[in-house]
Amino acid sequence: MANFPTRLAMLGSAVALTAAVLAPAQVVGAQHAAAAAAHQWVALGDSYTAGVIPAAGDTFEVPRDGCERTDRSYPQVIDRDLGSLFDLTNVSCGAATIDDITFRAQEPIGRHLPPFSEDPDYPFPAVPPQSAAVGPGTDVVTVGAGGNTLGFDAILFQCLQLGAGSDGVGTPCRDELAGDIPSRLNRVSRDYDEMLTVLHERAPHAKILAVGYPTIIPEDTSKCRYNDLEQFGSITPGDLDWLRQDVLEPLNKAIEKSAGAHDAARFVDLYNSSRSHSVCDTGKWVEGIFTRVPDQPALVHPNASGHRNAADHVAAAMLDTISVG
Repeated sequence: MANFPTRLAMLGSAVALTAAVLAPAQVVGAQHAAAAAAHQWVALGDSYTAGVIPAAGDTFEVPRDGCERTDRSYPQVIDRDLGSLFDLTNVSCGAATIDDITFRAQEPIGRHLPPFSEDPDYPFPAVPPQSAAVGPGTDVVTVGAGGNTLGFDAILFQCLQLGAGSDGVGTPCRDELAGDIPSRLNRVSRDYDEMLTVLHERAPHAKILAVGYPTIIPEDTSKCRYNDLEQFGSITPGDLDWLRQDVLEPLNKAIEKSAGAHDAARFVDLYNSSRSHSVCDTGKWVEGIFTRVPDQPALVHPNASGHRNAADHVAAAMLDTISVG
């Protein structure tokens, strides 16, 4: 399979060649036909889709709805790259759970994250369940979710608290929380299966692309500096190993397994391509607790480079759904 940049270049060359041989009136007609034939794409997901942090661009919606979609998040990047082929509806929202996508109205939090930041526009009105944007005319659905249903943010901050004062020794977070992780992962699987079923019912002809999470924690946790808030703060190396092996990697496996059980769905892996770009790597694609202390909290989210990588992989999968390349 040709990679995304190559396929996009081939597509652009074909368009240029067509334009060269057609009369101006014919070109205009072809452009209108292409616009009319654009595939309807709905982007669903949590903050790893929406963008949310300044390192993933600027929020672009006026007035703000509190979902914090940013202009360098992967749906917006793909929209700029492939806007002539796909007509985007982006309803992803920071802090969304799987239930918020499937059936529940969500009350967005914007950037109201005490004690890290206060949002002057908070509270925001509720937004509809994201699945409401999907319908019979939808051709492609991309969805990135599961981390908030797992409660990864709460786990992360418990690990910060439990690791404080440990001098980086031991696994206090694993010792406290490990017993609860299997039930959390089971809930992710159940909710994800229900979500995929509902999306397929709403859009019977659509291909659903279930987008996984990137590498956040490196295999070599000696790269991570204890008490560095631009990495993982006071989380111990032992707990980082546990979070990677027993929490984050199984989360991706749960999503992949759910997608594999549904004929209309396909898993898009971001983990392998980002292995050398964790929070603790020099060329990081995910920010740490802060991008910059003390005024840029990031709370472990992808930056623009991470979204660019996601865009390349998701776009390639989208092109496969319409048999381009």
